[in-house]
Amino acid sequence: MKAIGLNTYGGPEVLQVVDLPEPRPGTGEVRVRVRAAAIAPVDALMRTGAFAAAHEGLEIPFVPGMEVSGVLDAVGPDAELEPGLAVGDAVVAFVDFAGAHGGYSDHVAVPAASVTRAPAAASFPEAASFLSNALTARNGLDALALEPGSTLLVTGAAGSVGGYLTQLGTHEGLRVVALAAESDEDLVRSFGATDFVARGENAAQRVRDLFPDGVDAVADGADLGDGIVSAIRDGGQIASFRGYTGDPGRGVRIHVMNVFDRATDYAAISRLRELVEEGALSMRVSRVLPASEATEAHRVMESGGTRGRIVLEFPVQKTDT
Repeated sequence: MKAIGLNTYGGPEVLQVVDLPEPRPGTGEVRVRVRAAAIAPVDALMRTGAFAAAHEGLEIPFVPGMEVSGVLDAVGPDAELEPGLAVGDAVVAFVDFAGAHGGYSDHVAVPAASVTRAPAAASFPEAASFLSNALTARNGLDALALEPGSTLLVTGAAGSVGGYLTQLGTHEGLRVVALAAESDEDLVRSFGATDFVARGENAAQRVRDLFPDGVDAVADGADLGDGIVSAIRDGGQIASFRGYTGDPGRGVRIHVMNVFDRATDYAAISRLRELVEEGALSMRVSRVLPASEATEAHRVMESGGTRGRIVLEFPVQKTDT
């Protein structure tokens, strides 16, 4: 099968079309014929060698990609499918590429618990756009475990993870304070944010101007770390998605999140799909490119400023339904 992989770490130019054996689903696994794969910042980290220690001893090429949509085309032994799901159905899947082969592939084998049916009426690029970001947000909110009415400051609220933090937090009755570029105020308010603070110098103090005692928690989608902890009340919390190592003091609790911990959390994955179907979560696609243009897709992502996912589209094959 064809995949987009890398034989050496480096910039976007190291991505290339590679040939790999077609995977067979093992025990408890299913295989997905990939039709779309979203581009994520973690894919770029893999490409540049951030996970080199995990790859030690594995054979090249390495294939990025942690969220795909496509067609369920094979079921392994003892795989427990979602009720009503069958071979030939459109699905979305979370891909844990801790081994070497992620979702930029014609086919991918994943645990059945990492798969749910695609949202009703969604295109393949749309279906590939939400899962990993929404699951990352779900992970952070579950760690914070805030009561309805609590104040949650979301940094990077217009970004991919921040948008889902805002939407999920609003859906669960939190008072969401969005920190984003001034030009994104209308966007983050459309996600449900009730309060807005423009990013930039003294942002934490401007949050304190609105909430003199501080907010109950920060979901730090923009990785501001020490630059935002002073906005949190004494005894509050911060959820970090990129490994905050500071010491805020004042009894502030730190949660360092890793979305791969939820890779087989079927209940969370399927519920997120339901929330998309209910209109509580959006599918955000900024651009669709052929899989053969993965290098360009990575360059566009790293240039910044995109709102929503860049998605690679894989060609239709005769076996697709």
